[in-house]
Amino acid sequence: MSETAQKQKPARASAHKEDRHFVTALARGLEVLACFRGGDTSLTNQEIAQRCKLPRSTVSRLTMTLTKLGYLIHLEDTGRYRLGTACLALGSSMLARLDVRKLARPMMQELCEFSGGTVSLGVRDRLSMLYIESCRSTAALALTLDVGSRIPLATSAIGRAWLAAVAPREREDVMEQIRELDHVTWPSIKRGIEQGVHDHEELGVTCSFGEWQKDVNGIARAFEPGGGLPVMAINVGGPSFSLTREFLLEEVKPRLLHMIAQLEAAIAGR
Repeated sequence: MSETAQKQKPARASAHKEDRHFVTALARGLEVLACFRGGDTSLTNQEIAQRCKLPRSTVSRLTMTLTKLGYLIHLEDTGRYRLGTACLALGSSMLARLDVRKLARPMMQELCEFSGGTVSLGVRDRLSMLYIESCRSTAALALTLDVGSRIPLATSAIGRAWLAAVAPREREDVMEQIRELDHVTWPSIKRGIEQGVHDHEELGVTCSFGEWQKDVNGIARAFEPGGGLPVMAINVGGPSFSLTREFLLEEVKPRLLHMIAQLEAAIAGR
């Protein structure tokens, strides 16, 4: 299942229909903002409507409101929309308050220099993992994934680590959302997730060897940062010809596990 396919469908609202506290209009506005992807510079109302599965008339009202509030910018010459500075202010404020990033970064940088790959810290956002911190090796072979990058939950090592660490009921709910998007490849996707849960328990890490991208290998470990924050995960990844399965499991894995233990101790000691 492609990352694009995962992002096209908004989070299911069926579970909230009977909740009188759930504000549908607010949820739809947030879906509009969430449908912008890393490679998008701007979108039309029609493109937003297709991604959010909403009527174009509804989207037009939402984009007008979001523009007035500064969350979108309307490009009058083309009629397209781009994310506004109010979104940046929200994101920057959130990142600034994540102390775990400051604690993790020097440890992540040390690990990426050893491995020659990219080491990233991520949280779940719908059916993707969102990078909130990322370190690249000085080696030219490292992946160019920065803060704000998204990778699919189901086929990446970091996504599988998150799935392995959360409560079974939450995992099952997310897996059902993934199944609804791609019935054809679901059996193989499910096997990969189940293997990831097993590996997280037995090996201490989850693995993705050519499953997210055929020429990319990675391993990951999840942890709970506490303080009311959601489960997070850290991965090490890079080109398969330089980060082989053997190198990742034999050389990098012990250092990743040690780093996670150090990070958990640092968080507990705050």
